[in-house]
Amino acid sequence: MSLPEIVSRGEWRAARTELLLKEKAVTRARDALNAERRGLPMVEVDEEYVFEGGNGKATLLDLFEDRRQLVVYHFMFAPEWDTGCRSCSGFLDQVGHLAHLHARDTSFAAVSRAPYPKILPFKARMGWTLPWYSSYGNGFNRDFEVTLEREGELVERPGLSCFLRDRERVFHTYATYERGLDGLGSITSLLDLTALGRQEEWEEPKGRASAFGAPAGSERIRYHDEYEG
Repeated sequence: MSLPEIVSRGEWRAARTELLLKEKAVTRARDALNAERRGLPMVEVDEEYVFEGGNGKATLLDLFEDRRQLVVYHFMFAPEWDTGCRSCSGFLDQVGHLAHLHARDTSFAAVSRAPYPKILPFKARMGWTLPWYSSYGNGFNRDFEVTLEREGELVERPGLSCFLRDRERVFHTYATYERGLDGLGSITSLLDLTALGRQEEWEEPKGRASAFGAPAGSERIRYHDEYEG
């Protein structure tokens, strides 16, 4: 194994300072990219998808749980499989406490093509409590390009889709797949994919930080058991 060069503390500090300049440039570029993402147009979802979850049948609107935004993780779990995808399981393992997303009026759910009776025991095995729905029997996975037909066979790929609700109307705002999921999983990384972002004062476009009459940015953060509602 090739290890880093051994240097003095002063030499390390100089190299670290030089690298920090590049890291800050990446942060500024990421902020600009996130702002451009929030400016993407959106498309209305007209299809009446019916999912199955812990409370029975549900529509896409139900998955919002009365919140303004919804982040869906397309978990690879085909109907013929007995267990879910290992890499998708690793992704869900790193998702933080959903109360912090909920405080920003954003829900999170996993959706798989496997029938719900197959999902339920695997979810229990993994110890997850987050919402997980089955899209078995509807075209959700195909329409959002995570179940594809290749050489006459259906194949799965991981992905993530973001949705925005305006009363009873649902809009698709963003999607990413496979390598686009690298680095995601934290609360802020998921919010950065949504149309409303982190809802902090420094974000562009302005006006979304106080859209829900709540404190902006870090002032909104609580211990996860302190959020009301």
